[in-house]
Amino acid sequence: MKELRYCDLVADHVRHLAPYQPGKPMAELERELGLTSIIKLASNENPLGPSPRALEALAALAGELALYPDGNGFELKTALSAHYPLGPDHFILGNGSNDILDLVARTFLGPGTSAVYSQYGFAVYPIATQTMGAQGIEVPALQFGHDLPAMIRAIRPDTRVLFIANPNNPTGTFLPGGDLHAGLSQVPPEVVVVLDEAYTEYLSEDQRYDPIAWLDEFPNLLICRTFSKAYGLAGLRVGFGIGHPRLIALLNRVRQPFNVSVPGLRAASAALGDREFLECTRTLNAQGRHFLKEAFGSLGLSCLPSFGNFMTVAVGQGRKIYGQLLRQGVIVRPLDAYGLPLHLRVSIGTPSENRRFIEALTQTLEAQTPVSAVVL
Repeated sequence: MKELRYCDLVADHVRHLAPYQPGKPMAELERELGLTSIIKLASNENPLGPSPRALEALAALAGELALYPDGNGFELKTALSAHYPLGPDHFILGNGSNDILDLVARTFLGPGTSAVYSQYGFAVYPIATQTMGAQGIEVPALQFGHDLPAMIRAIRPDTRVLFIANPNNPTGTFLPGGDLHAGLSQVPPEVVVVLDEAYTEYLSEDQRYDPIAWLDEFPNLLICRTFSKAYGLAGLRVGFGIGHPRLIALLNRVRQPFNVSVPGLRAASAALGDREFLECTRTLNAQGRHFLKEAFGSLGLSCLPSFGNFMTVAVGQGRKIYGQLLRQGVIVRPLDAYGLPLHLRVSIGTPSENRRFIEALTQTLEAQTPVSAVVL
């Protein structure tokens, strides 16, 4: 076999890149341990599944799957325009919101530039930044969340992007809309502010704010949202960005053609108007959040205030507890890769899933039997 000499020629920023680690799939755990009863509370998916309207739309697609999707996403953009008071040229579609984040990095970042993000922020921000050979500026967190004034102070002349997740993943923290608006007014206009709102649908009525109303004031603002969480379409990978038409036009120059599938476009268009399903999702999530918070307290565990569809809880040896839960058929998310080795992140599931998780966690904490953690 010939020597793989091309590996040595790859740029250092790519060779040293640590790839994103997703939550463990149920099928993988079943293969490893032979378990048949598994619950997955690791990836912040909607336990109700997809919107019924999305399922109806998917059922009628058999005759269209041999055709390429509409590369401009006319149907979905039309639905988004009806849902938000903006023209279609304010929207860009992506293969999940991760795709939008990658488009931002490929458009605005490169060697000699930098991006600012928070400690304990979403793992894709440093990955997308490093992929482009740019320098990441990680700002220490404030109470596990974004220290927005410090992040703004960290902006340098070579900074091109500021990433803000609100609510934040994996810690669940939240910046009030007033604080965000005040911060945006201090960001230089040449810096693109990515407001990642993957979990915004889970905010209560008194916590919601309207960043879309800020677009005229801040043409450097890009709002990222997704159909993967509250709308229950994680498997179809549909996200979208909202911004000034000139910003959207630049992102479209590097967007891959047909980056959203026919099923994804059709299901997202149908799900967007399903307000009843969205309210059921919010209600179930609020009830589950309350249950888990009370249960953690009864176990003497400290959890972070959460504004999303997950909870982050300090359990001591996170990776060890994670491994022991796996052996009981419960998949959660260890956070050592985020610099939080004492914590686990658990998605809020159905009432039965939440109870099973707490039962398994209780047994694990009571036993504290040394067990080798299963490697992701």
